Amino acid sequence: MAQFKSESMSAVFQEQAAKLGSKACVSYKKGSQWVDISWADMNTMVHNMAYYLMDFGIKKGDRVAIFSPNRWEWWVASLATTSIGAVSVPIYATNSAEEAQYVLEHSGSSICFVGTEDHADRVLKVIKKCPKLDQLVIFDDLAKKKQNVITFKEALEKGAKKAKPAEFEKRLKAIKRDDVSTIIYTSGTTGNPKGVMLSHYNFYSNAKNIMADMGKFFNTEDVWLSFLPLSHSLEMTCGFYGPIWVGGKTAFAESIEKLLDNFKEVRPTVIISVPRIYEKVHAGILAQVAAAPGLKKAIFNFALNTAKKNLPYVCRDLPRKGLFAIRYNIADKLVFSKLKAAIGMDRLRYAISGGAPLSVSDAEFFIGMGMKILEGFGLTETTPVLTYNRPWFIKPGTVGQAIPETKIKIADDGEILAKGPQIMLGYYKNKTATEEVMTKDGYFKTGDIGVIDEDGFLKITGRIKDIIVTAGGKNISPQNIENSIKTSPYVEQIAVIGDKRKYLSALVIPNFEALGKWAKQKGISFSSNADLIKNDEVNKLIESEIAKYTKQFSRVEQIKKFTLLEAEWTQATGELTPTQKVKRRIIEQKYAKEIEAMYPPDIE
Repeated sequence: MAQFKSESMSAVFQEQAAKLGSKACVSYKKGSQWVDISWADMNTMVHNMAYYLMDFGIKKGDRVAIFSPNRWEWWVASLATTSIGAVSVPIYATNSAEEAQYVLEHSGSSICFVGTEDHADRVLKVIKKCPKLDQLVIFDDLAKKKQNVITFKEALEKGAKKAKPAEFEKRLKAIKRDDVSTIIYTSGTTGNPKGVMLSHYNFYSNAKNIMADMGKFFNTEDVWLSFLPLSHSLEMTCGFYGPIWVGGKTAFAESIEKLLDNFKEVRPTVIISVPRIYEKVHAGILAQVAAAPGLKKAIFNFALNTAKKNLPYVCRDLPRKGLFAIRYNIADKLVFSKLKAAIGMDRLRYAISGGAPLSVSDAEFFIGMGMKILEGFGLTETTPVLTYNRPWFIKPGTVGQAIPETKIKIADDGEILAKGPQIMLGYYKNKTATEEVMTKDGYFKTGDIGVIDEDGFLKITGRIKDIIVTAGGKNISPQNIENSIKTSPYVEQIAVIGDKRKYLSALVIPNFEALGKWAKQKGISFSSNADLIKNDEVNKLIESEIAKYTKQFSRVEQIKKFTLLEAEWTQATGELTPTQKVKRRIIEQKYAKEIEAMYPPDIE
């Protein structure tokens, strides 16, 4: 096989497939069994799908969409597309027909890979509004034939009959570093998403510069669990191209609903996640402990205190010594090892967190037990990694130091600016928006506010568009307050309100599992979440929790009023983006009545 000089992840995959051959590349669940697919077999399918695309008429620069949950076929579709110089356009699997239509139409995609019949039906519903879209390729088998739809299996068979290996190699070798590899449409908290054009070298350089420091910590025996959407740049770079770079195996979670089961079955060594997952696991553990009998609770509290003392050792990669080493081993044997095994994290060596700030309490909880959570920072427009905490130097509450070849600086107004080879080519068909996010000296404006400490660690203090300006003219970052309050075992989600208002208020969704157990212990009767949130004792508890976790903030940053809500915010109900970020404007519109009730005209 020819050696590819191209600086693209498509070429890296070819080199790894040649080297690793029969070794497992990916794994998926079929029935009750996990099935491996080798690097060689994956590469055969990548070639055959590429032959199908070339025979269909896909040329360099043509757009090919992928509308599917995470699965191994997604990898094949993407690698086949980018290997022949075409542009992959991922669409969030949770998008509606209308949201998918916008991406398909705006990108001018000619073919769309779809995961299930439901995804196919969503596209077929709007296909007439997408004039360039001619063909759907479905990963699942079809119950009955549909017009303009062929199965993944059929496409592979057609491709195999039209094999042109020389053309495949010619196209792959012809890829230039600034050619567009992928257009990722931002999930967007407001308005239509923007298409972020990312080049082959954006991805290649980001993987190379992350692995410059991290490469020695990973190996071909590592097992990665993929569950963050592949249409998200963090999963694409770190969870797709990362294991390809190091030659590890990637297992695909069945769904977020089955994630905890999959953790126990796969027992991954590496995961890429957003804070919401760590929050849920942490809250679930604390809720169980709160209801545990006295002795168990005492043992757990001993372990938690040990974990806090263990932080400096894990964060600086130092060996534990003397009496503390004995104490840690006892805590590990009694609690940590059992807890990790129970949640399928007993083999976990590295957990990468990004997409939003991870609360210090969540980070310290897992790190103290010996798990290396490496929090980083970046955006879709930066492919995405700009900074991250290294395994030998972790500072909870920060997003780490810049990766090689990347410059980070803070503008006069506090905005974080970045420059490096991972900065996007621009927004597709939107030159004005591209110019707006770049400074005259070539730095990308992240839209986040932060500070850099004496060790070069970046700390995010807020997001410009989320900043609350009170009626008194005070600028307040809601994220910091929210993250602190979410430390409470009784608070699941929160949105701080107060823009152009006299004081801050909050919409709070309790952790109903923990709250329910607390209520039973107090003899409070209830038959639903709605009953719970109306109870005076419950409201007093949440009030005291808010006061407890905001005491470090200034007077103007205190929460004066709050309203409890009975249903969790989700992407399906519209309050969260696919990457689990809160859509503040949607929440303010949806709960306008509840918000207004917290601001009666006579209150100062």
